[in-house]
Amino acid sequence: MKKTISLLLCLALVLSISVALAGCGGKTRTLNVYNWGEYISDGSEGSLNTIKAFEKWYQETYGEKVRVNYTTFASNEDMYAKLSSGAVSYDLVIPSDYMIARMASEGMLLPLNFDNIPNYQYIDDSFRGLYYDPQNLYTVPYTYGVTGIIYDANVVDEADVGGWELMWNEKYAGQIVQFNNPRDAFSTAQYKLGIDVNSTDHADWDRALEELKAQKPLVKSYVMDEIYNMMESGEAAIGAYYAGDYFTMVDAQSDDVDLQFYYPERTNYFVDAMCIPSCCQDQELAEIFINYMLSEEPAVANAAFIYYASPNSLVYENEEYLDELGEETVEILYRFTDVFGERLNEFAFRNLDAETLSYITSLWETLKIG
Repeated sequence: MKKTISLLLCLALVLSISVALAGCGGKTRTLNVYNWGEYISDGSEGSLNTIKAFEKWYQETYGEKVRVNYTTFASNEDMYAKLSSGAVSYDLVIPSDYMIARMASEGMLLPLNFDNIPNYQYIDDSFRGLYYDPQNLYTVPYTYGVTGIIYDANVVDEADVGGWELMWNEKYAGQIVQFNNPRDAFSTAQYKLGIDVNSTDHADWDRALEELKAQKPLVKSYVMDEIYNMMESGEAAIGAYYAGDYFTMVDAQSDDVDLQFYYPERTNYFVDAMCIPSCCQDQELAEIFINYMLSEEPAVANAAFIYYASPNSLVYENEEYLDELGEETVEILYRFTDVFGERLNEFAFRNLDAETLSYITSLWETLKIG
């Protein structure tokens, strides 16, 4: 009797261990996400850890594990160079509108299966059918924004504020930071001079180069994500960057720094959108991730954390989110919502032909080396 019971107990124990091991050794899907730096709610300061939350939600929903490999890039050009090299494979990328247009034209994006993205219904109609994806084949908008100028009011005289001229003001030599990528950097000069940022005339780009050469002795550093620490600490006093990032810097600024922000009349309007590159290894999983990102909790958490405007109605109609931002922040972030499509068409970067892009690259190298 005891022996029989012991055998049964042993068999039960072996069976339970086998089931547990089977669960531990079950299939784990992998999702490789490539996004801008500082561009997702990451769990710091009590925020939602979007990646961990997705992994948990996915396992609870589908009964299998998923691991998200999340890496970041500093510019559209860096992202494009890495993907086009063929040396890496990502399942989801979040480029800006003009780079999306280029990637689509070169066959680098896969059409989305919107059956897997039902939450797309929450994307505002004004953010559909835009120039970079006119038939809504490849993209789901993530955020949108406008480039402006950030300055330290404890250093910069209010009388000097206004337009792009502030970034060329000799009074602040050595305290100015400039974009460290050609399209954004050249655009500051082009908007200042009234030149079309999408011109294919070499003479226009030559004029912009001369303007950047004149600025170079005043520039402390050419930066991308480095601008955060430099502006927050007071190491730099003037820099052009994206509106949403301004509020991130304000939250972390030193006691002796007073960061302020304004939009020049002519400036860059942009949309960053989620899309699936042709090198994707798991399109269905990428689309499930996109759909999750559009659901209310992560969508609101991401918008609140990164301070970028959202085209998702679950976000911009969320009263708690709006109250938390405050009227001044809402006014800056969502100022151009009603005219965004019009401004995007007028001022945004567009996909340029290969010859023009090559010429711009050569000018950029001339500037940086010279």
